[in-house]
Amino acid sequence: MTKNKISYSREFKIAIMSQVESGIPIAEVARQNGLHPALIARWRKVYKENPEKAFSGSGNPYKDQARIAELERMVGKLYAENEFLKKTLEKMNGRVEEERQRSRHRSDSR
Repeated sequence: MTKNKISYSREFKIAIMSQVESGIPIAEVARQNGLHPALIARWRKVYKENPEKAFSGSGNPYKDQARIAELERMVGKLYAENEFLKKTLEKMNGRVEEERQRSRHRSDSR
């Protein structure tokens, strides 16, 4: 049996935070609103970090960090590919130069 994930609006979460900020204990706010105290504590942490941007989006506070990590991995991969291509280009340019010198040497010796 799976439980449906309940999604709370930003306004609701801010209303809960205002109750907590007014001095009402988290346990009491949780009982009054049918929430788990750990959930309110998590919201409080997010709210304290950045009140203006708290609870924006889909409710996933790690969404931005996950995107940043994904982009950093991509940058690392592209950097490695770029370095590989630079080295390969240097080798190919060296081989082309060697071939030019050989063909000059052959035409000069005739």
